[in-house]
Amino acid sequence: MSVIHLPASATADELHDVLASDGAVIIDDLAGTDLIDRVVTEMTPYIEATPPGSDDFSGRNTKRTGALIARSPSSHELIEHPTILAVTAKLLDRAQTFQLHLTQVISIGPDSPGQSIHRDQWAFDFFEFPSDYHVQCNTIWALTDFTEENGATRLMPGSQDLPNDHSHTVDETVPAEMGKGSCLLYTGKVYHGGGANRSDQTRMGLNITYDVGWLRQEENQYLSVPHDVAVTLPDELLRLMGYRIGAYALGYIDDVRDPIEALRGPSGSMSFGTARSSSDE
Repeated sequence: MSVIHLPASATADELHDVLASDGAVIIDDLAGTDLIDRVVTEMTPYIEATPPGSDDFSGRNTKRTGALIARSPSSHELIEHPTILAVTAKLLDRAQTFQLHLTQVISIGPDSPGQSIHRDQWAFDFFEFPSDYHVQCNTIWALTDFTEENGATRLMPGSQDLPNDHSHTVDETVPAEMGKGSCLLYTGKVYHGGGANRSDQTRMGLNITYDVGWLRQEENQYLSVPHDVAVTLPDELLRLMGYRIGAYALGYIDDVRDPIEALRGPSGSMSFGTARSSSDE
């Protein structure tokens, strides 16, 4: 079973239907190559300064470079892409809000072995969420072409319904091959792993992940994005980063005030009863 491809014109309902049944879907050519090139250009100095992984899981010849909101203004278009946010809202609809979980350029170098097959939601201390409750919606944007030879992400379509099992192997997976500018959407439950790079080129993908508003973020957005950068950002992006009340009483500051006031002051606050931003609708 291969990963289903849909065009960039696909509706959020069409994409969600495949995501719900297969746990993964590829949206072809969702971003223009000019935008992708700008992100790569902005991130290149940081990627070059990033050390490789310290263990086999993170990849000893793989670099993981984060803090894209602060480092790459062009990436904001991908982080806030309306199609992605609309599908995320549908997948995570049992929570009042969702937020940005992480931003990370993953650069898999030549001669890298494949990553072990896993579920991303295991990051939450291996908590066993109910089988019908989704807590993550994940994307990988292709910053270079993804091929089986250069380490395209490998997935087990339909595996979101399987029990937790650490023994799945790459032989059970298929490669998520896609062109530069395409986007792989997958749930936190689907089994997957970075592919082995048998080419002489680095495979680069931008991993942008969203999770429900009552869970801790993998990447600490409040420290990854310095205050002097945060104050320049639009409110909707700040709310997506977590500057909001995540449910009835989650994440407020001091006297039950909205956290956006920490940056904007009282005149820029939202009403306490606002549960979802426009990006969640």
